[in-house]
Amino acid sequence: MTTSLAPPLSARLSLTPDTPLAGLLDGAWWPRSRDLTVELPPLVDGLEEHYGRITRVAVNPARWPVVPHKVVVAGHTAHVGWFTEQDPDKMILLSYTVGRCDLLVIPPGTEPAAAARLMTAAARPGSVLTAGVLMSDEAATGRRMRGTRSVEDAWETDGGPVPPPPADEV
Repeated sequence: MTTSLAPPLSARLSLTPDTPLAGLLDGAWWPRSRDLTVELPPLVDGLEEHYGRITRVAVNPARWPVVPHKVVVAGHTAHVGWFTEQDPDKMILLSYTVGRCDLLVIPPGTEPAAAARLMTAAARPGSVLTAGVLMSDEAATGRRMRGTRSVEDAWETDGGPVPPPPADEV
């Protein structure tokens, strides 16, 4: 009996376009799980076209239950380190050719609409917002969106405009 493996999923990744405007982040990554051994290979594969061979990865262990020392990616080994002083919502990847790539890491369980907003914001050229600020802003926006009604909702459910008087009163 032969077993067929499903093709690996590609990384959900958004990168800043090539521009002279440098920002604090180079884009965002939305992993499907908190397993770096599984998630890093497609991420590195997706980055190597733009950044060259990724050799080192730095994470904050607060967001990753297990931080392996090494992960085999695209036929080579990437060394993984953890630093508690690093922003927990950011990952740093180092390559031989380009140098450094800083990515916002969007939590795996994030709703798609929120993830899309975060990926767009993190890839904005020249942005001075940190990973932590982007995440806290999104959390505040999400709470506002869930906790309040839009003006249109209030208009529709609270009676809308005053109805015109009946025709026989005019």
